[in-house]
Amino acid sequence: MKEQFIQLLQSTQRPGMDKVINYLEKYGFFAAPASISHHLNNEGGLLQHSMTVYETALALRKTFVEMKPELEKELPDDSLIIAALLHDICKADVYKKAQKWRKDKDGRWETYDSYETDYSLLPVGHGEKSVIILLSLGLKMNKREIAAIRWHMGAWNLTLQSREEMGNINEANSHIPLVPLIQAADSLSTHLLE
Repeated sequence: MKEQFIQLLQSTQRPGMDKVINYLEKYGFFAAPASISHHLNNEGGLLQHSMTVYETALALRKTFVEMKPELEKELPDDSLIIAALLHDICKADVYKKAQKWRKDKDGRWETYDSYETDYSLLPVGHGEKSVIILLSLGLKMNKREIAAIRWHMGAWNLTLQSREEMGNINEANSHIPLVPLIQAADSLSTHLLE
């Protein structure tokens, strides 16, 4: 799966992609879980989640292009690859292995392997962090990719408490088809497939 992931990224032929791939290796993206206590909270879960989001986005694009052919030019392969596979790059340096305690079926305490979070390296919002990392690594992205990664959390984004942020996400959803496509692929992958 890791080889396929890297091949897909390289297929975009985007300037800066080699630095992105090196970052993924250095900060443990391929071994990280997708979450601590929800979907794919196991080693390699983040890689699996990203690939599932990509495959779901492909299926959604196919369906929507059949329904509305003019969407095809708004949803090119390279943008789909970048937004789907890199939307959660922000998690690469967040999860640390840890031993935790729980009660077994007999009520006795036991240890188990788990993860803890550490947001101290770059404590900014989830989607923003992914965009910041990618741009700081020199990845050449267009505005639709930036918006799709920034807003991939959709309504789950805590910053939506402000009127300005609501306006921004509504604008992105209304005028950049990649944004709702990635939001849907991420949500459907998380809640239906994982």
